[in-house]
Amino acid sequence: MDLEVWNDSGVVVARINRPEARNAMTQAVIAGIGRTMREADADRDVRAVVLTATGDRAFCAGMDLRGFVAGHDGAESTEDLASFGRWQRQGITKPVIGAANGTAVAGGFELLLACDIVVAAEGARFGLPEVKRGLLAAGGGVLLSARIPIAVAYELTLTGELIDGERALALGLVNRIVPSGAVLNEALVIARQIAANGPLAVAATKRLTRAAAERPAAEVWALQDDLAPAVFASEDAKEGATAFVERRPAVWKGR
Repeated sequence: MDLEVWNDSGVVVARINRPEARNAMTQAVIAGIGRTMREADADRDVRAVVLTATGDRAFCAGMDLRGFVAGHDGAESTEDLASFGRWQRQGITKPVIGAANGTAVAGGFELLLACDIVVAAEGARFGLPEVKRGLLAAGGGVLLSARIPIAVAYELTLTGELIDGERALALGLVNRIVPSGAVLNEALVIARQIAANGPLAVAATKRLTRAAAERPAAEVWALQDDLAPAVFASEDAKEGATAFVERRPAVWKGR
């Protein structure tokens, strides 16, 4: 299968499995990622998603144009394809951790930009080389200046040159760099740390954190005023306090 998906105790792992093509995305892979994100978002028992790929050479080389032309038969669900676009543009309520097992370029780098947290392998490189082919990084790459200084965003998007993991870490584009064979395990450690927390609180906190990066402060405060009462009045909030007092792990119900 070009996209392998499994559930690891409430953490959904989606792994692009096309190492012979540097894990480049076909239409089927895109649809599969979209379906995975939509289904994970709707499943109350899912607490986080990890997105990774097979091998140690590449996380994803972007769109596989040859595979798209040769293998696309129009069978992919339009709902799945639309779900992929919604995830890239709006995110989902569940945290998504990117586990970059290798270099990520073009659409592959844009996959990581859509993740909430990124763990990268030593030696991995990152970039948006679309301009070298007369193309536009239309999967969110040109919005890079919202996350890093505009001069650096210009450098990356207009030269198309790649950067190494250390620079990506310094720019805040990845969270951690680990040995190649440890990437998935490290991502799962983070995912399980998140999964151990109250799901309602995690969802509200993620939504507010993203809003704070994109919207005026007054709107974020208003959103917090809307979200906080339901969280504080939830069964989970009571359970969290009770578990703390009783010195035991909390048992979350998501309500």
